[in-house]
Amino acid sequence: MQEVIWENLGVQAYQTAWDLQEHYLRENVQIKSAAFQEGKAMETLSTTNRLIIVEHPPVYTLGKSGHMENVLIDERERQEKGIEFFKTNRGGDITFHGPGQIVGYPILDLEKFKTDIGWYLRGLEEVIIETLAHYGVQGERSTGETGVWLDPTIVGKERKICAMGVRCSRWITMHGFAFNVNTDLSYFNHIIPCGIQHKKVTSLSQELGHQIPINEVTDVLRTAFERVFEVRWIS
Repeated sequence: MQEVIWENLGVQAYQTAWDLQEHYLRENVQIKSAAFQEGKAMETLSTTNRLIIVEHPPVYTLGKSGHMENVLIDERERQEKGIEFFKTNRGGDITFHGPGQIVGYPILDLEKFKTDIGWYLRGLEEVIIETLAHYGVQGERSTGETGVWLDPTIVGKERKICAMGVRCSRWITMHGFAFNVNTDLSYFNHIIPCGIQHKKVTSLSQELGHQIPINEVTDVLRTAFERVFEVRWIS
């Protein structure tokens, strides 16, 4: 059972959280590089696992393989609406982060878990699926598409409730998931979410018909993450 630091930042600017992730990733990569040079076994490394939880002011982020044509709003309009924009080094295409959304950035050393990105992503999806199940909502995977969906096999009813995009360097992860809880979904009207046309987005509050305290949902998610990844929180 691996130890993971739980770090809830509350509301933070996207750049602030990104810089923090990069800092933690670099620390871990430096530890691994030094250990490799000294011939130490990977399982003995003093790398630190973390899960950063944060809520961002409105921002669009574009993945390294994303396409600008999926951004349907120009810079002037974004500024008028108070929406930031960043090109990032994560996987995936365009997505939105904003108030009422739980964003999770796991900084995990997968050599202490399993060196398999597919396994890792399926684990993140399972965390969200279990969190949704707590509220009586059936989350599912969509074949060939990362993230968590509702009714993914019913044409015209597919809707995404959690987007995912990660980066991994020397098996250290960063970036992660964006789970719509009480999110204002109108922000998604100005992009083609994840570059997937003709499919909708949704939120937990939209599915339930009422808002849910985001701290409550965060606690449910924390328990699900603990079970799925078999971790022990140390803060």
